[in-house]
Amino acid sequence: MRRGVKATVVGGVFAVMVGGAGYGGYNLVTAVTGTGGSSTAGAPAPRRTGPPTADEIKDVSQKFLTAWAEENPDAASNYTNNADAALAALTGWSDDAHVTHTTLTAGARSGARVPFTVKATVAYGGKKKTLSYDSALTVVRGLSTGRALVDWQASVVHPDMERGDTLVTGEAEAPPIEAVDRAGNVLTADKYPSLGPILDKLREKYGDQTGGEPGVETYIKRESEDAGSKTLLTLAKGKAGKLPTTLSATAQAAAERAVLSYAESSVVAVQPSTGDILAVANHRKDDFNAAFLGQQPPGSTMKIITAAMLIDNGVASMNSPAPCPDTATWQSQTFHNLPGMRPNESATLADSFARSCNTAFVKLIDEQPLTDESLTREAQDRFGLGQENWKTGIASADGTVPASGGPDRAANAIGQGQVQMNPLNMASVTATVKNGAFRQPVLVPRSLDDRELAQAQGLAPGTASQLRTMMYRTATVGTAAQVMAGLGTEIGAKTGSAEVTGQEKSNSWFAGYRGDVAAAAVTEEGGHGGDAAGPIVAAVLRAGT
Repeated sequence: MRRGVKATVVGGVFAVMVGGAGYGGYNLVTAVTGTGGSSTAGAPAPRRTGPPTADEIKDVSQKFLTAWAEENPDAASNYTNNADAALAALTGWSDDAHVTHTTLTAGARSGARVPFTVKATVAYGGKKKTLSYDSALTVVRGLSTGRALVDWQASVVHPDMERGDTLVTGEAEAPPIEAVDRAGNVLTADKYPSLGPILDKLREKYGDQTGGEPGVETYIKRESEDAGSKTLLTLAKGKAGKLPTTLSATAQAAAERAVLSYAESSVVAVQPSTGDILAVANHRKDDFNAAFLGQQPPGSTMKIITAAMLIDNGVASMNSPAPCPDTATWQSQTFHNLPGMRPNESATLADSFARSCNTAFVKLIDEQPLTDESLTREAQDRFGLGQENWKTGIASADGTVPASGGPDRAANAIGQGQVQMNPLNMASVTATVKNGAFRQPVLVPRSLDDRELAQAQGLAPGTASQLRTMMYRTATVGTAAQVMAGLGTEIGAKTGSAEVTGQEKSNSWFAGYRGDVAAAAVTEEGGHGGDAAGPIVAAVLRAGT
């Protein structure tokens, strides 16, 4: 046994106390003895199959945690199904992250998953601090050995780590920043939780340009430089540099409050006249910035772009016929409306838009001169979407509207099929309708780094005017009327619900504007557009800038 480690057996419990010179402390990891069983003398144990038993899970998890706490990465890695990767990570625990005096305490297992708490000391450059957090491991059956083994993932070391990430303690990769909104108000993750991951990205990209000085931190270094890093512990604070953003503290606060009411929700607000992003908020189980990076079908909010295509190609105007039957068939696929929608054979395009009639749009998709590429061209040329050239200040996806044949040509037109969007994209679409011109959304002023922004033609005046009229009608007497009530007269909206394979309920989408604020939101499995995403957008619009 390693020097400094004391072992004893008391009442069948194996206790490991890991001492450290100069600290006067010890670590305690417990493992129940006698759980592994023994084989009959002279005969090899048969290779086990099937899921690990409860005893095996307890035995191997405790042996793994004990070896880790003892700072014995060789032994610990041999209790995993990827010894090489585990050895590198657990060696880095002490060599790169400068972690010592580790206490790992296993909790009650749930199936093969064993949660545990981590409490340790980070010591670097004469500074010491306690690092503590929760993690978990899963025990599986080894494919070749039949042994019960810890399923090795980087997240075992820390739940925020991914494959290829490393844990490091040292001078931070970038100085800290003091992000401020458009009025100079300081923006912090404590006050605006959704901004936490976004502020980390801004720091990585712009920290060196703000005049700050880096501190000493324990942080997760991502495999990809573009992914930035995540600070876990600050041993010595650096000097923060001021970073201007386009955000509005008022709008951000409203967005944060609004998404809290609906799980798995995201919202973005944009100023149509400038393209400035006023707010971005996510309420999710993970740190994924779905508001900027999500890629999901947007449902009937896509009809804003489809209607623009119909008008620009001379297929229809807001007052031309667009009958709404119960069903419509395109390329052998039959499309339906939402349950309860009554057919209207005398409907105009404005009528069918306000009621969100799918079949009306499907029936118009085969009119000349439309082709499989028409919707793609409209999205790219008029709304600046789908060209992978947006430069908001951090990573973002700018939508996907592929040229599609067969049934997907019709499905794309109603926001299903192969179309992929996020709230940032649909907020920009809504802002383009309100303003007439496309302004690529930005989170950080272009003047900070002189980056080249995406360009698009924007909408012809007549098209923009008709779209605003149709969106106003939707917001006042159509599917968005209840949500948009009381927001005044300079308003417009479009609801959407997107079916997703494997989900019982559709995703709720909503896009709207009020004055010089446009916003869009999505709530996964939120139902109809007005059920969840609508109230989120309305709350942000009500707050203004």
